[in-house]
Amino acid sequence: MSTRVTLIITLLFVIVAVAFSAAVYGRLPEQMASHWSIEDQVNGYTSRFWGAFLMPIISVGMLALFLLIPNIDPLKANIAKFREFFNAFIVLILAFMLYMHFLTIFWNLGYQNIKMSAATLPAMGLVFMYAGLMLRKAKRNWFIGIRTPWTLSSDAVWDETHRIGSILFFVSGVLAFVGAFFNGMPAFWLILVPIIGSTTFLVVYSYVLYQQEAKT
Repeated sequence: MSTRVTLIITLLFVIVAVAFSAAVYGRLPEQMASHWSIEDQVNGYTSRFWGAFLMPIISVGMLALFLLIPNIDPLKANIAKFREFFNAFIVLILAFMLYMHFLTIFWNLGYQNIKMSAATLPAMGLVFMYAGLMLRKAKRNWFIGIRTPWTLSSDAVWDETHRIGSILFFVSGVLAFVGAFFNGMPAFWLILVPIIGSTTFLVVYSYVLYQQEAKT
């Protein structure tokens, strides 16, 4: 996916989200539910304006950052080698952000039979699964991927760490899907434990690989 197509698609996402929020603005409550517990109970509120427009604003900021990163990275030539995969990741992240925005808007419009955890976890799973696929393609750079002192110091350590990381993140995404079929803490642990465990393992693994490389 080209950067130009990425920009067009993501800006269309934001325009649709803003237009929809503006169209239903008068029907939204003054205090909008904005956060839910693991038991799907509302435990956070925000004002109507921020509930209606904060997510699109954040999405624009994230889009600007994502588009800037490949141009300022000292290793931007490496990013160019997997830029199409990164561009697709940008689209997926913006789609996820605005999907969450629409869920929030609909819930506050009175469609409160929506189970937020069941609606959110499969979408999170897709993000992690695609992140896993992208990690397999990622080349050494300062902004995108598993960036530890050891992966950034060696192409071989980077490639091997990302090969394993690709599998772990994909599996974490699958487990997030499974979490949608559970209630409460089991669903929470199925998303939290795999990600924290995978990240911790990859940091240690990259260090071990670097030490092994240094001895050869």
